[in-house]
Amino acid sequence: IEELRRRGTPYRGVLYAGLSLTARGIRVVEFNARFGDPETQVVLDRLATPLAGLLRAAATGSLAGAPPPRWAPGAAVTVVIAAEGYPGEPVSGDVIEGLDDAERAGASYVLQAGTARGETGLVSSGGRVLNVVGTGPDLAAARSAAYQAAARVRMRGGWYRTDIAARAAGAGGQN
Repeated sequence: IEELRRRGTPYRGVLYAGLSLTARGIRVVEFNARFGDPETQVVLDRLATPLAGLLRAAATGSLAGAPPPRWAPGAAVTVVIAAEGYPGEPVSGDVIEGLDDAERAGASYVLQAGTARGETGLVSSGGRVLNVVGTGPDLAAARSAAYQAAARVRMRGGWYRTDIAARAAGAGGQN
C-alpha cells in the first residue's frame, strides 16, 4: 500500500496478501485484487458485519469512516479436497459422493470449487474440487469438525492434507 501511495497510484477495493511464516520472518507469496481461495473462506465465515457494506465502502474510498468489522465468536478451518494428480495434472470426471453425510457430520459445510454435473451426478472438474469448512468454539473444535466432514466425502483418487491448523490448534504436526 505504501508503494502504491509512493507511486501516486491509489488503490480502492480488495487486496489479498498471501503470506507465509518462515524462519526468516513473514514472506509475501502473492498479492491479488480478489479474495484468496480457500484462505478467505474462514475469514468470511467469522465476519458478522455484512460484507456488501464493507466492499462498497472500500470501492468508494469511505472505508476509514466505516465502523470496524464485527466478528462472530469461535473459529473456522477449511480443508481442501483435491483431485488425483493435483497440483500437476488433476484428473477430472470422478464421481463425488457423501456431501450430505459430510454436512451432517457436525458444524461444517462444503463449498464446491472444481465440480460439474455429470451423467452420474456431481463429478470433479478441477484440481481443488471441494472446500470443507468446519466451525467450532475454538480452533481445535473447528479443525475436528472439518476433518470429520472431509472423511465422509468419497471421490476416487481424492485426497487432502491432514496437517491443516494442526500446530495452531495444538494438535502437533506442521501447517
